[in-house]
Amino acid sequence: MSTTPFPRVLVVGSGIAGLTTALAAADRGLDVVLLSKDRLDETSTARAQGGIAAMTAGLPDGQPRDAEELHVQDTLGAGAGTCDDDAVRVLVRDSAAAITALVEHGVAFDRADGPGSPWVEGLEGAHSVPRILHAGGDATGREIQRALVAALAAVASDRLRILRHTMLVDLVTSPGRGAVGALVLDGDRPRRLAADAVVLATGGAGQLYPHTTNPAVATGDGIAAALRAGAAVTDLEFVQFHPTALAVPGCFLVSEAVRGEGAVLRDGTGRRYLPDVHPLAELAPRDVVARENVRRSLAQGGRPVLLDCTGMTGPGGTASSGRSTAEHLARRFPTIDAALRAHGVDWSREPVPVTPAAHYLMGGIATDDRGRTSVPGLYAVGECAATGVHGANRLASNSLLEGAVFGARTAEALAADLRADDGARPHRGPAADGGALPLPERPEGDVPFEREVFQAAMWTGAGVLRDGPGLEALAVRLAGLRPPAALSRRALEDRNLLAVGRAVVTAALHRAESRGAHFREDCPAPDPARARRTFWRREPTAPTTEHQDTASTYTYGDILERIPAC
Repeated sequence: MSTTPFPRVLVVGSGIAGLTTALAAADRGLDVVLLSKDRLDETSTARAQGGIAAMTAGLPDGQPRDAEELHVQDTLGAGAGTCDDDAVRVLVRDSAAAITALVEHGVAFDRADGPGSPWVEGLEGAHSVPRILHAGGDATGREIQRALVAALAAVASDRLRILRHTMLVDLVTSPGRGAVGALVLDGDRPRRLAADAVVLATGGAGQLYPHTTNPAVATGDGIAAALRAGAAVTDLEFVQFHPTALAVPGCFLVSEAVRGEGAVLRDGTGRRYLPDVHPLAELAPRDVVARENVRRSLAQGGRPVLLDCTGMTGPGGTASSGRSTAEHLARRFPTIDAALRAHGVDWSREPVPVTPAAHYLMGGIATDDRGRTSVPGLYAVGECAATGVHGANRLASNSLLEGAVFGARTAEALAADLRADDGARPHRGPAADGGALPLPERPEGDVPFEREVFQAAMWTGAGVLRDGPGLEALAVRLAGLRPPAALSRRALEDRNLLAVGRAVVTAALHRAESRGAHFREDCPAPDPARARRTFWRREPTAPTTEHQDTASTYTYGDILERIPAC
């Protein structure tokens, strides 16, 4: 245990999952240090437009037509047979409490007619009823990020401290104890932070690909560090590609909520094609829409498909009234409207060129439904974790909900586990006692790692459309790369991208079927015998408290000074 008066918890990441965990852990009397790789708001949460799904029938302003079982079945259906049923039921059951907590933290969800009126609840792909809460139209994530960061100011500075611009380098483990801290890069200085428990909330790995809606910080840092510490991972083959990102550098997301409110996809000739592909047409699961968008683009020489919003109007408008369409789009989707107009697109009068882009990683560090991993003392929450709620394909707008629900549950587990800690710290998470396949151990290659070349190779070999020969060729190519050795943010990110990319390709090769977001053209149908999760791990290489030679590379020295919360 630490020498501080209360158990010290290190939370790595400042999106909804990390902030919820940190706030709830501090509220439970734990001593929390929150690490943010960049600014506190440089997160996928802050970019989230579509909203947060929740079963709110029991809340005063909620959706009376919804029911727990409806949300459960929608989630299981999207997950294509590999969801953890118990985790899904936890997600839905705790969703109303999560929304209540966000409101108490100051999140202002949109209402139909001002204060006191019911919440506006939208419909998105694969949901059976409207249950998506929004804030500021298409600025839901930004409003949640704002409210939770503001809530940090109300926490006593001796109970919760923040280290900004501090990157996770590696976890520190101790034989018999598991995770006991982390090596971090504080600006350009390496340091060691001691902790009684470490929570990884580092987000996803969208920077594996050249087209992504993720922020630049999404380089798989937590997953890579967990792999080096010997933690089990799962479901890494399941990468969700959002079907509609603006087809320009930067890939600005055009939310699924736009299609939920009437936008349609057309090919270069103006023909609407999704009704011929799936009965839900534009509201089909994201993997279906993304694959068809890629196929249509390839069929027309690589030109992007078109998202047609010109027929969308607000109350009292008409499809032929460009002015009412423009006003409705600007009011309902102000962030998207501003971004598109900044790129010279008047989406009230002309279609928007769109492309699929890496959006969400369903897999990650294997956890139970309270954030525990296979390594004692190590917890994970949010996109870097794999609770099993998403299965092979995430249901739209369940990700913000997952961060809120499992962030609170992880804080509960931390308080209970640390106060019951008698020194034994038994394994508690999935695959702790075996059952994980070994990831290939490969010697370092000779070809220097170049991020742009790596990303292009991942897009071609392990992108929206995959096949066995392409994955095998990609595995050989990645095995030949040499990760950078420098101790800089860019070099550390590249090392992490290579580690996670190799694991993604291994998992995709192993799953010789198509399921959810993982589509292989050489085996395009699902195999009922493979409707299960596969766990992976590698031999630990993370520094331990017994390896004091690490001090020659990293400056050890616990950070004990008090750092103001805001």
